[in-house]
Amino acid sequence: MQAPLQTPRLEIRNLTRRFGGRDVVRDVSLTVMPGQVTCLLGPSGCGKSTTLRIVAGIDRQDAGEVHVDGALVSGATQHHPPELRGIGLMFQDYALFPHLSVGDNVGFGLTGSRADKRARVMELLERVHLGAYYAKFPHELSGGEQQRVALARAVAPRPKVMLMDEPFSGLDNRLRDGIRDTTLELLREEGAAVLLVTHEPEEAMRMADEIALMRAGRIVQKGAPYNVYNAPADRMAAAFFSDVNVIRGTVEGALTDTPFGRFLAPGVPDGTEVEIVIRPQHLRIDFDRQGRGPNPTPQDGTPARGVVERARFIGHESLVDFRMDHDGSVLKAAVPSVFLPKPGTPLWLMIRRERCFVFPAKGRQKTGA
Repeated sequence: MQAPLQTPRLEIRNLTRRFGGRDVVRDVSLTVMPGQVTCLLGPSGCGKSTTLRIVAGIDRQDAGEVHVDGALVSGATQHHPPELRGIGLMFQDYALFPHLSVGDNVGFGLTGSRADKRARVMELLERVHLGAYYAKFPHELSGGEQQRVALARAVAPRPKVMLMDEPFSGLDNRLRDGIRDTTLELLREEGAAVLLVTHEPEEAMRMADEIALMRAGRIVQKGAPYNVYNAPADRMAAAFFSDVNVIRGTVEGALTDTPFGRFLAPGVPDGTEVEIVIRPQHLRIDFDRQGRGPNPTPQDGTPARGVVERARFIGHESLVDFRMDHDGSVLKAAVPSVFLPKPGTPLWLMIRRERCFVFPAKGRQKTGA
């Protein structure tokens, strides 16, 4: 017998929001299951926070619907206020009440007997490792401790959905990882559907089960972090996650000639200009070939020579800029450990073909092809 399909805890259908005649959010749709973390990722101004505000009920869409546990909470026919949606909120500003103790902050808004409320507060403070801080006040806490109090307060009413708008941006790097892990563990155990907004790809990759990459108000790609990173929808999607190198060529017979050999471009019409995108960590320096010239091998393809312009050590690797002989373009190679060749040093480079992405260059096709 087949298991029944689980109802999404949060479902967003075709949300659109306009300001001054401009679509800030355009036809955005998402589903988030219980215990799932979905990240809205994108640059500032792409519509992430506006989407979050609509789901929370702080703003209202011009079109589309928001459903929580299958029930319509915002649409053309009805609009529930924020407090009736079963949604928790966490923002950059922890918004703790300065005149209330930690315990009273966490318990604010809880219903039931005093004993039940205190038991719930103590349970959550213990979970975030602040059990001894019940009577302290916010000004006595560090930023990381305040963040954990804000988390406990948001989770206390057992919201069905948790909305998080860059909640860790005010923390230094030393604190972020531990607090993010604590947050995820607690939210998943509570069964909340989490919609997280961030502009930091690393945070999205670390926290999300699914990433929805936004640009200009639209979701341009959705999927698991591994898939979004390794199968980007276009050049801009690839470049959002890391630096990229771009090599241009023109398709003839589903192939593109480059200084690094021929690349497949299946399904792309002849005469179309394409961009071959490769991340710096997949551009390899061929130390075995130095001084032997550009003789290709079946395994490696064709090497191309570049001259070192700059080399920097950035901790776990070195980043080397090459001015390429064939067209004067600059390509970046990320090399593990310390490798700092002097400017002017010529080196042969190889490309990992299986890690390249080939995209048509928008609006660029030769006439007469």
